Amino acid sequence: MKVEIKYQPSYSLAIARLEPNETIRVEAGSMVGMSPGVTLETKAAGGLLASLKRSMLGGESFFMNEYRAPASGGEIMLAPPLPGDVAVLELQGETLLVQSGSYVASSEGIEIDTKWGGAKTFFASEGLFLLKCSGSGTLILSSYGAIHERNLGAGEKYTVDTGHLVAFGADIGFQVRPVGGLKSTLFSGEGLVVDLTGPGRVLMQTRSSDAFLSWLVPQVQRRLPRERQ
Repeated sequence: MKVEIKYQPSYSLAIARLEPNETIRVEAGSMVGMSPGVTLETKAAGGLLASLKRSMLGGESFFMNEYRAPASGGEIMLAPPLPGDVAVLELQGETLLVQSGSYVASSEGIEIDTKWGGAKTFFASEGLFLLKCSGSGTLILSSYGAIHERNLGAGEKYTVDTGHLVAFGADIGFQVRPVGGLKSTLFSGEGLVVDLTGPGRVLMQTRSSDAFLSWLVPQVQRRLPRERQ
């Protein structure tokens, strides 16, 4: 599989070129277009219980679409629901923890599961669970805004707003906490942050959908009374 990204970073489109009879798992609703002969099978990937856990606890679709190229090969175009970037990662026997909503697609060698975050992510707006993407193969992720990658050295610490976190290596230590005291948490507009401890790579998004909604909802509410007059 070869993946080309076009129109970065605001309205990225992933074009996956499949080898003969190669398959790709795609999050429901992400397909933009495909070449003739590519077939679709919708299934509960990993079985009923695994799919139910991924859907209810990981924020992803219960069903996943599996596209298979014909004997001559094929092409499929993919895009996330929000405007932003797409990253193509080649995993080599490694594991990434991915925030809910960032998963787009993966090759056959990648296993998708959920990982319990426990109290560490209890107050995170992204939810109690992270997707656990492990194995060897191609992993396609999306972001709201552009994707910025940072590699942390052993013992190196870095703090990220939870709304800007896309993915990080499973070997990275993490702890979610308020950005400051009660007053800062409630009125600073920053909310919660996650302290990361290397080694490993971290993918961040330059925009936050939570921050956008916090701006958008008051704008809509102010305009509604005017429209009713």
